[in-house]
Amino acid sequence: MIDDDLLRAAAHLLDTCRARGLTVATAESCTGGLVAAALTGIAGSSDVVDRGFVTYSNDAKSDMLGVPAAMIAKCGAVSRDVAAAMANGALEHSNAALAVAITGIAGPGGGSADKPVGLVHFAAAARAGTVLHHEARFGEIGRAGVRRAATLKALELLQDLAEMPR
Repeated sequence: MIDDDLLRAAAHLLDTCRARGLTVATAESCTGGLVAAALTGIAGSSDVVDRGFVTYSNDAKSDMLGVPAAMIAKCGAVSRDVAAAMANGALEHSNAALAVAITGIAGPGGGSADKPVGLVHFAAAARAGTVLHHEARFGEIGRAGVRRAATLKALELLQDLAEMPR
């Protein structure tokens, strides 16, 4: 699952973060820890990776990251608001300068007309207050395909955030 493209993106992010003195936390739902695994698959990543949260259930999102249960009930776990709350919660519960959050529907089931299989919401947040959001509709490319594509997009969002002027 962690192929050369993911490792290259992770290595590039690690290099950028080292050069800028940044650390990273992850808050993952549908990717189940693949972003953290891609980063920690590279020797020496401990100087950049602070921690990773796998918050697959709604209770975990609330308990570990402080995402309000009322927000999840109102917006759904797969939403822009929940992704942003997850990213900010990862910052609040870590020592990281940057955090990324991923929540989506990897399939093959679980989709609906409003929220189809392949829908993934991302948020990348910096302690300085910047929050980037991205919504992807990967389609029915298979569970592994959605998880891989989401992992790559999460690394790209972190890269964008890491490269922003401070």
